[in-house]
Amino acid sequence: MDYTKQQLLVFYREMQRIRQFEEAAIVLWDANMIKGSIHPYLGQEAIAAGVCQALQEDDYIVSTHRGHGHCLAKGAGPGSMMAELLGKTTGCCRGRGGSMHIADVGTRNLGANGLVAGGLGFGVGAALTSKLKKLGYVTVAFFGEGATGEGMFHESLNMAAIWKLPIVFVCENNRYSVSTDCNYSVPVADVSERAKAYGIPGVTADGNDMHAVYETAGEYIKRARNGEGPALIEYKTYRWEGHYHGEPQVYRTKEEVEEWKKACPILRYEKVLTQDYKISVDELNEIKQAAVREMEEAVVFAKDSPDPVPGTVFDYVYAD
Repeated sequence: MDYTKQQLLVFYREMQRIRQFEEAAIVLWDANMIKGSIHPYLGQEAIAAGVCQALQEDDYIVSTHRGHGHCLAKGAGPGSMMAELLGKTTGCCRGRGGSMHIADVGTRNLGANGLVAGGLGFGVGAALTSKLKKLGYVTVAFFGEGATGEGMFHESLNMAAIWKLPIVFVCENNRYSVSTDCNYSVPVADVSERAKAYGIPGVTADGNDMHAVYETAGEYIKRARNGEGPALIEYKTYRWEGHYHGEPQVYRTKEEVEEWKKACPILRYEKVLTQDYKISVDELNEIKQAAVREMEEAVVFAKDSPDPVPGTVFDYVYAD
């Protein structure tokens, strides 16, 4: 596939923005400024960036408990996202959602979800709305490989298949469901094989390869938009952090983590850009530093934002 230089740099910029956001969030958590847990997206940046670049502005996504990357890649502002993590009134959910329930309806993100596979039903609902009302948009439902053992996964794929809904199911197989290795918990070599039970396409791709992510997503998003129904894409990747930041991680070795870090999607893409497309290291460094500054400004904005007033606790929670 031919790419313009602008496209190549957008891919790189979006991955760097996700990386720098997560690293800034970790600093805030370590400083005890974020209450509760955070589930960093480090190591999986190519998936959110690549898939969301294949979407149109009016397409919807549903996310997971590890949802910062999806939210940012779909267009949410990092300032409002960081404020949400700090529980501030300027947060994209007015401080009511926090990390695990971050959403941004304005950019068509129906939200992260603390329940494993919990967002898949929302995604099917959004896709059904698009089909019934002939609105033309596609929904992408992100989830981890552990979600494929939940009833909601099977119900959602079944319903989407029989109604040929415009939805693409994107499994981010980062190998571990909390602390359980997928080789123990998933009885098939590739999660995408489970698509066969519903008569829909299933494909597995390298989730750390930006172009593989973008091209695979683009193919099946286009297919869904053309009325040909759902598909299941599995992206093989690896999460650098534990299930949540600060977890002991006694179920895997440091050597395993370090070996996977050598396959870092950002480092891999830097080699592609500099070697295959002759983009200078200086230009990439400028993009990285711009992302660093953007997240520094987001942190300042979040810290300076006001806390919610206790008397407004039920505001923004229920519909009028």
